[in-house]
Amino acid sequence: MAPRVLIAGGYGLVGGTIGRLIRSVSPEAELVLAGRHPEKGISLANELGARRAYLDLGDSGSIAGLASVDLIVSALYDPANALVSAALTKGIAHIGITTKSDDVAPIVFEALRSPPKRPIVLLGYGMAGAAMHVAAASAQCFHRVDRIEVTGLFDRRDPVGPMTATDAEVLVSRALLRDGGNWLWVDGLRHPRRAQLSGADTLEGYPASLLDVPSLAALTGAANVRFDLAQGDSLGTQQGRAASSDVYIDIAGFHNTGEARRQRTILTDPKGLVHLTAVGVLIAAERVVGLDGKSPAEGGLYLPETLVAPAAAVKRLEDFGVHIEFKGERTGRDDENRPSRLQTPVFA
Repeated sequence: MAPRVLIAGGYGLVGGTIGRLIRSVSPEAELVLAGRHPEKGISLANELGARRAYLDLGDSGSIAGLASVDLIVSALYDPANALVSAALTKGIAHIGITTKSDDVAPIVFEALRSPPKRPIVLLGYGMAGAAMHVAAASAQCFHRVDRIEVTGLFDRRDPVGPMTATDAEVLVSRALLRDGGNWLWVDGLRHPRRAQLSGADTLEGYPASLLDVPSLAALTGAANVRFDLAQGDSLGTQQGRAASSDVYIDIAGFHNTGEARRQRTILTDPKGLVHLTAVGVLIAAERVVGLDGKSPAEGGLYLPETLVAPAAAVKRLEDFGVHIEFKGERTGRDDENRPSRLQTPVFA
């Protein structure tokens, strides 16, 4: 039977792009575009062959009246976790892309109290998990990772929609860092990091409360992890094309060869941030409802890295035109000072 997918905020810039990508891989999927003003989604619904539905997170009646679907993709803020609660109650899968680090606890407690019958995916990562998947794949050539520094570069010329435009301030105002093995909640504006990015002057980035930070720390054992947001000219703009969405992933540690190494990976989506985010959502959605040709994922609470292996995610990103470039810099051998206990990354 064709999967039935409801996109909350489905006719917005991000939600609409998610809908188009799902339609591109599944012509038979039943799509429902939901929001407070469904009349605004008439044109998109006609384009996608989708239905429209009224949905107001402040109106319990509209949530209770949702048609039976297989998956809810929440492309809007859900501060009371109303859609997650409805998904748990009704046995519907759920993917939430706006869940920040300090929003996780209530969802975890509710999921422990009422074990999910379908997947509940926490996707409050940079670019909906795209950056994390590439960072995880990049780290696999290290036998010990000491530091991971991710920089998401935002270009003013890249249209992102009103929700994403205000998101950066919220993410930076209370940021999560791993510093020397300690977890710190900080005012991001007071903890900037200067980064030299390709073809640009040194830019100042500010840490954010994205789930990439605890995820990459758990995956690699790195004692220092941060995800910074910076603003400047993207690679696309520098090359005279449309603004791109660029992510710089810098990893330091000891390579599998035994050498101390710093490695940079550059992820670029020439179609911009909205498209890259939508591809991140699609990678999770394909696995949740079985659009990847496999049986749908079993019920449970998932992170993107426990849902899809890094190599498979990287391939899917490349399938949709995302460019990934791996660079490495050797800094010497560690034959004499190699630790007796190696921190070996564990991956999905």
